[in-house]
Amino acid sequence: MPIIQAVDRALRILDLFDEFHTELKITDISERMVLHKSTVHSLLKTLQMHGYIDQNPENGKYKLGMKLFERGNFVIHGLDIRKIAKSYLMKLSTNTGQTTHLVILDGKEGVYIDKVEGPQALIVYSRIGRRINLHSSGVGKALAAFRSHDELKKMLDGYEYKRMTPNTIDNESDFLKELRKVADQGYAIDNQENEPGVRCVAAPILNHTGHAIAAISLSTLTSRVDDDQFAGYIDMVKNAVEELSEQMGYGIRNIRK
Repeated sequence: MPIIQAVDRALRILDLFDEFHTELKITDISERMVLHKSTVHSLLKTLQMHGYIDQNPENGKYKLGMKLFERGNFVIHGLDIRKIAKSYLMKLSTNTGQTTHLVILDGKEGVYIDKVEGPQALIVYSRIGRRINLHSSGVGKALAAFRSHDELKKMLDGYEYKRMTPNTIDNESDFLKELRKVADQGYAIDNQENEPGVRCVAAPILNHTGHAIAAISLSTLTSRVDDDQFAGYIDMVKNAVEELSEQMGYGIRNIRK
């Protein structure tokens, strides 16, 4: 398949920006792209003309434009599952005081598409639009565990098991074993595997074919939530996804216990 070089370069420039690099100088972009400044300047001006890049008048640095926010909202608002799951996220957060998330699968990563902050939570690593590893997160496990054999094989081909904490699963054999456990019990646990001091429970929202179209998670701080309280949260999350799955066409009697 032919690649249009200018488009590829423009998209790669957009990918340089993240929560750690919200603004970049043209020299920074040129170095990271390994391109001459004049080429980068032309690409930036084109992106700026269409609203995808903006420039800070105070320091001359470039940043992402509002057009990306606008387009991203079109995508998010087009996701029916987000609208349907919102009340469940809010109810879970209200009843527990914890932060809840809605995550979908995109390639080999999960993507946060909604979040409700809990008043008792101090967890700040998550945000809407951020990506998360499959092997180190509850939502990632929940999304991966309910794929077909062929889908999972393709997904894990070349997958990097990056160690986030000492508890992180770091190989395919252990990950597959964990996924079988998740599929059997119907929920997944992230026991300080993605972030030290953070324990999460997640469960998949299944459609009429038993395919996980999204996952809901509830995040807690281990210093504030004991095992008994966490067990109660597991039941609450499972009950929420059972109801959501039923709305998606998956009969509640078929939900895996």
